[in-house]
Amino acid sequence: MEKLNLYLPKDKHDFDSVTVLNNLGNSKVILLIPSLLEWLQDINWPIATEIAKLLLKYPEETIPHVKEVLNAKDDRWKEWCLRYFVMELPDDFIIEFKDELIRIAYDPTKGEELEEVNETAQMILELIKDR
Repeated sequence: MEKLNLYLPKDKHDFDSVTVLNNLGNSKVILLIPSLLEWLQDINWPIATEIAKLLLKYPEETIPHVKEVLNAKDDRWKEWCLRYFVMELPDDFIIEFKDELIRIAYDPTKGEELEEVNETAQMILELIKDR
């Protein structure tokens, strides 16, 4: 894993690394998913949306890591994961978040309410309400 870390962005403006990651083999990118997901902690970082698009290419492998974020304490990170990853998934993958979305939407923590993560969760649930 040590050598794989060389592929990770060095800073929030490192678009060259994002380009390399987009052309890297799937097996290598999959190993980097937990580290790549950290770039969604602040969607205002210039490379954050590009990293989100990259992660969307690996939904099955990324979902367990996003679930960890949704069950953790960083409410802004939850918001960005919901808006820029979960919301962009096909319905078949969004369904996998149903339990987490219901909990956040209808029994949010104070932080989730303050950051309006519960409203985003409700919006996503509306997208899949008939499933």
